[in-house]
Amino acid sequence: MNTERNIIELHGIRKAFGSNEVLRGVDISVRRGETMVILGGSGTGKSVTLRHIVGLLDPDQGDVTINGERMTRARNKTRARLRSQMGVLFQSGALINWLTVFENVALPLRELRLASEREIEQIVLEKLRWLGLLGARDLLPGSISGGMKKRVGLARALTTNPQILLYDEPTSGLDPVMSQVINELVRRMQRELEVTQIVVTHDMNSAYYIADRITFLYKGRVLFVGTPDEIRRTENEIVQQFIHGRSEGPITVEADRETESKSK
Repeated sequence: MNTERNIIELHGIRKAFGSNEVLRGVDISVRRGETMVILGGSGTGKSVTLRHIVGLLDPDQGDVTINGERMTRARNKTRARLRSQMGVLFQSGALINWLTVFENVALPLRELRLASEREIEQIVLEKLRWLGLLGARDLLPGSISGGMKKRVGLARALTTNPQILLYDEPTSGLDPVMSQVINELVRRMQRELEVTQIVVTHDMNSAYYIADRITFLYKGRVLFVGTPDEIRRTENEIVQQFIHGRSEGPITVEADRETESKSK
């Protein structure tokens, strides 16, 4: 593996919350400029993995490095600097309801005091224009659609010109047409801004469209890493059951065994 190409690396990440071990030795490497999709069912550790990359959680064991620097247990100043290289699109958009679209997008620049008010206006308008949101600049989040909320969240994530974009279920709650709009935006980010992207999702159509590579998590472990074509062809029965959405298979059998064990 050529580690010089890797902008994000997770080595042996283990994380438990009480008796619930969510991550059980996760290794993920993300190459500079690629879009990596983290795929898996509910409770497999996808969002917890994302929180480790951002530095919102420290692992019980293992290390996270960003551009060769340790995020794990880093000092606050180092952690803040590494986070400044990232933009995050949360599942709901995480907009503040009493702020306008413009004010929501301007928020990180104002809170971190990264620019003057005149510069902030120029930056925010540029991002809104780029994402087709200029007409919504004075609207409150309650008066815009779910798809627009996602785009506003993305505009806010872009204000600091991050090297890395992280997405938590970007198509969740959207209809198929708006989901494809978001998928195309993810690809556009990679193509035009040359950012590295990690997308957490369970949406197979989205995963196939946007991914350069897919990491499949199952029970807190990496079960598969490969391209969309490779995941389609894999002979792993667990992966095949998941990607085809089959109700019968090893995932169902193991879930039934766990339920039976807990009931005894």
